[in-house]
Amino acid sequence: MHDEPTGSTQDRSESATSMVSDGRRETELERYDRNLTELMAELRVALPGVQVLFAFLLVAPFNQRFGTVSNFERDLYLATLLCTLLASILLIAPTVVHRLAFRQGEKAYVVQTANRLTIAGLSVLAIAMSSAILLVTHYLLGATTAIITTAIVIGAFALIWFALPLRRWRPGHRLGR
Repeated sequence: MHDEPTGSTQDRSESATSMVSDGRRETELERYDRNLTELMAELRVALPGVQVLFAFLLVAPFNQRFGTVSNFERDLYLATLLCTLLASILLIAPTVVHRLAFRQGEKAYVVQTANRLTIAGLSVLAIAMSSAILLVTHYLLGATTAIITTAIVIGAFALIWFALPLRRWRPGHRLGR
């Protein structure tokens, strides 16, 4: 009779389980499933914001006072509208990628692509929101106040959305794990 190698069958199957840096014991596929679930939950938070901004921008030209904006404000409006559209496209794209690829056995591709699209979408959303602040403050309060306010907003986005999360990132460590 053949003796079982040291370790039970369960021990050997658990050897296929990776120990993630946060102490979780999960397979690579389980980690991708968790990452995708977390990413989709995060998108449920971000999407209403971009939708509200987009809706505001879509109705603004139909306001009677919109005809009084300067050429700069009109150009800024168009740039803000297009940035908001691009942010919407990028933030909705992970759902489309998942729908088209989820049965193809490409979970790693889906998670990595969705992560990149979400980061790009949030970056463009920060630009769109900053541009919207510039547009509104320029229209209501003038150039000086608009520049100061927008600089503060851009600084807040850079610090809170990017610098704080990335300060713990180390080269060689994959984001979105």
